[in-house]
Amino acid sequence: MPQSHAWVEPATGPFEDAAVVRLPSGPALVFTVDFITPIVDDPETFGAVAAANAISDVYAMGAEPRVALAVCGFPRDRLPLDVLEAVFRGGREKAAEAGCAVAGGHTVQDAEFKYGLCVIGDVDPARVLAHTHVCLGDRLVLTKPLGVGAYAQALKRDQLGAADLGDLTTLLLRLNKDAKDAALAARAHAATDVTGFGLLGHLRHLLLGAGVAARISAGSVPLLPRARELVRAGLVPGGSRGNLDYVTPTTRFDASLDEVERLLLADAQTSGGLLIAVSPTRVDQLCDELAKAGALAHAVIGEVVSGSGGAIEVLA
Repeated sequence: MPQSHAWVEPATGPFEDAAVVRLPSGPALVFTVDFITPIVDDPETFGAVAAANAISDVYAMGAEPRVALAVCGFPRDRLPLDVLEAVFRGGREKAAEAGCAVAGGHTVQDAEFKYGLCVIGDVDPARVLAHTHVCLGDRLVLTKPLGVGAYAQALKRDQLGAADLGDLTTLLLRLNKDAKDAALAARAHAATDVTGFGLLGHLRHLLLGAGVAARISAGSVPLLPRARELVRAGLVPGGSRGNLDYVTPTTRFDASLDEVERLLLADAQTSGGLLIAVSPTRVDQLCDELAKAGALAHAVIGEVVSGSGGAIEVLA
């Protein structure tokens, strides 16, 4: 291919968080699109959460977001336009916090309300956190607690108190920039953000890119304070159950882990943390960087091992 043209980066995995486009010189471009239905009631907060969720895909590649276009489906026959204005405002302000300009977008009338961003970022081609870069022996570090799906289900059923809603909102609005910066500072090999497919689903995708397996400890995985209680009470979104069905054929669970523990590991997240693969010689540096950045939670939850690509062993 002529060197005057850009081309899609071939050295990425089949389930990457964003596309990487190499240019003849300078940084590579990173492209993604993500949109969601409302997860909280306040429209401005919803817009900010959706923006943070979309931008996270760029951070997961090791990139900085630069510019975005908004995408929105809006039920104009059911909601006033000031709701739409508030959503756009929340998204624009959260993108600005990330140093990303929302330059325009497109809205259509839709029976189901949805909003998100198409994001373009840039990254040093030598520092892309692609799934294919995972190495045997890498430690796996998670940077936010799980439980968003269970909390969101409780919110829908009016079973989430003010303090719990505050915990949920804090997590949803936290950008993954600090986690990305910490990963690059520690020379991490790869990353993915933990969103709709849950921890186990996104871990499987990370492993498939490098054709390796992993062993994780369920007891090491950070959770929102009431996540276990809510799942035990049956507050489980359908997506989480689908996630568990998806990973079960390639996942071996310790016999002591009941359905509640398994569903927590498959809990469908929105604006979740990064799952980072880093050399065992640099994992302490990564954790130190995350602590200095004030990460909501960070924990070494497992390691990369040899085995069938995408296979996961879950210890108690």
